[in-house]
Parts: sequence; C-alpha cells; structure tokens
Amino acid sequence: MRVLLIGHVWPEPRSSAAGRRTLSVLDLFADLGAELHLACAAALSELAEFPAELAITPTEIALNCSSFDRYIAELEPDVVIFDRFMTEEQYSWRVEKVCPNALRILDTQDLHCLREARRRAIVAGRAIGVTEEDDWQGDVSLREVASIWRSDLTLMISRAEIALLQSRFGITKRQLLYLPLFTKGLTLSPMDYNQRQHCVVVGNFRHRPNWDGLQWLAREIWPQVRRLAPDIRCHIYGAYPPPKAQALHSEKAGLLVQGWAPDAAAVTASARLSLAPLRFGAGQKGKLLEAMEWATPSVTTSVGAEGMAEALDWPGKVADEPRAFAEAILHLYRDQSAWQSAADRTEGIVSKGFEKARYKAEFDRTISALRAGLDAHRQSNFTGRMLRHHSLRSHQYFSQWIEAKSRSQAQQ
Repeated sequence: MRVLLIGHVWPEPRSSAAGRRTLSVLDLFADLGAELHLACAAALSELAEFPAELAITPTEIALNCSSFDRYIAELEPDVVIFDRFMTEEQYSWRVEKVCPNALRILDTQDLHCLREARRRAIVAGRAIGVTEEDDWQGDVSLREVASIWRSDLTLMISRAEIALLQSRFGITKRQLLYLPLFTKGLTLSPMDYNQRQHCVVVGNFRHRPNWDGLQWLAREIWPQVRRLAPDIRCHIYGAYPPPKAQALHSEKAGLLVQGWAPDAAAVTASARLSLAPLRFGAGQKGKLLEAMEWATPSVTTSVGAEGMAEALDWPGKVADEPRAFAEAILHLYRDQSAWQSAADRTEGIVSKGFEKARYKAEFDRTISALRAGLDAHRQSNFTGRMLRHHSLRSHQYFSQWIEAKSRSQAQQ
C-alpha cells in the first residue's frame, strides 16, 4: 500500500500538536506496512522533522499547478490524506481526476469551524464556550463541512467534535473515525513537588488561540496571582514568537517570554504547573497531553480540557473566569496535597485515552473495509457526490485560471 499525505505545512512535532498529529497518522499506516510519502507546497522550515523509522519520502509541490497531476500519476497512491480542509479543496479534485480509486481521507487536525465559532463568540463578548447561531454562519463552516462530506473518511481528534458534526450538520457516523493524539509514554521518574518551581505556558505563537490566551493571562489572570504570590514566575515558551510577544516579557510581573524550547518536555517536567488559558479553540491540546505524560498538573479552561478528560477528573483545575483561574493556580501551587492528587490522576487519563494500541485495530479494520468496498461507500454518500460534482468543479476552474494567468504573465 502506498500512502500520500498532503500537508498544509511540513510536520513540526516539537513546535505544534499538529505536527505530532501528522506523524502519528503516518505511523499507523507504517504499522500496516505502507510506503509513506509526504508532499507540501509550503517552504521547508528548520523545525520540520521526518523520523527515520517512518522512512517518509518528502516532496515539494506547487499550488495551482498541473505539475502535481504528473507527480501523483507517477506515484499512484492507494490512499491520499489531506491534513486540513484547505488542502482537500486545493488538491482533491486533482486526486479524483488522476487517481479515482485512491481512498481520500481528511484529517481535520481540529475542527476549524468550531474554533472560528468560538473566536467569534469571544469577540462578541460572550462567555468561553458559549456560541450562538450567527457564530456558525461564516465561510469556514461552509467550506470545512463540505470538505468532510466530500471525503471518503474524516479522522477526528475529539469525540465532542464528532457529536457536534452529527447533531449540527448531520454527518453520518460511517464517515467519521475517532483518532486522538497518541502518547509518547509516561515518564518513569517524574520530579516531585519540591523539585519543581514556577509555571509554564507552551504554545506556538502563530496559533491564534494561543496568542489570545497569553494576552488574557497577562491582562486578567496573572496580576491576580502575583498580588498574592509575588515570587511565582511564569515561563512562556513557543515557536515563532512575534515582536509583540516580547512586549509581554516583564521581570517585574514575573512573565518571562523565553521563545522556542527545543525540548518542551524538559521545561514542562520541571514546572510545578502547566497553564493553558484558552478562550477559544478546538481539538486536543498537545501541551496538556505532554503535561500529563510528565505528571505535571495543569490549569486550563473548558475549551482546553474538551475532548481530553471530564472537568471533574482533570489532573489540576478547569476554570473559565479569570478569578477562578488565578485561584486554581494559587491553590495547586501552594497545596502539596492537592498538587499530588492532581499529579496522580495523569497516569490513568493517559493510559486509558491516548495509547495507540487502543485505536490501532479499529483503524486497521476501517481502512481495510473502505478500500474493499469503496464504490459502495461512495454511492451511499449522495451529499458528498453532489458536493464533489459542484463545488470541486469551482475549485478546479479557479485553480486552472490561476495557473493560466501565471503562465501568461511569465511569458510577457
């Protein structure tokens, strides 16, 4: 079996959960004995990684260019994975034209329309997690849901998002497969309460929920913490920090912007608390899973905890209001018994929810069944067929127009 994953960006597992997710999906196919290929039109970054054990063949491709058609015709993949709806829009019509029998899989990474609806709600002044009908009426919802309908299978990282797609948009269960982030394994000897100090925030600065959450922390939460505990510091790590992030750095306030951490696990392992003050977002949070892997209690919001564990079982605290968030930080930081109780809950959550072995068999069965009965599966999805017939034609003609225009300009 030959598998091609077309990425919106190259995988950067040490800078984002998305990169970790991409490699875990390819790892599942590697277990099936697949030959792995990864193609991307983005510039190759210094943080991109291709683990040697996966034997991935990377290829740079172009947007709106028929050279992709020649590439995929020569490759002849059995399975093609699009790692966000934007990638599916750009390339799936080409895949369908050149390799019609290839299984087409969408990996949403997280549900972008949910993230956008929550962002709109925050901008409108509504509480965390509270959306109204108007928040769902934007372009992102229309495009992403259409992409899900068009695909043979969509990999979902959150059961909460599966329920939402079924209830709000009528997506059928057979089109969705739950596949969470996978754990790297628990540390055997985590540092104890007395060996740790300060708080840590980890998150790619290019991810809008992370940047919004960091501003919220600095503006409304951290000053309350420092008034009662002036010795606590918060170290902020993340790839691609913009100049505006440095403006938050303050020794006096105890907010220290450190930039990218080559080993985020190490800074998480030595922190007493991991903070994820997310007011909007979707999917599962790699930074919170990593905190659990190192038995580091965390404080986050209902958005941060969603799809990972129930609030009552959370290894730390879940709080959506600035005062409650600050109080949770102070309580866990100062109370060794409460801290230890939270740290002890991490192992059960990680082992029950994020081990690859728990999901591998269902994944294998689903892929095998779809490949064996692909024609019947597609025939039963009339909405998807209709959308492929209409909307993908518009993507095709627009892409071809861009290519023709570029060619004409180059000849002038």
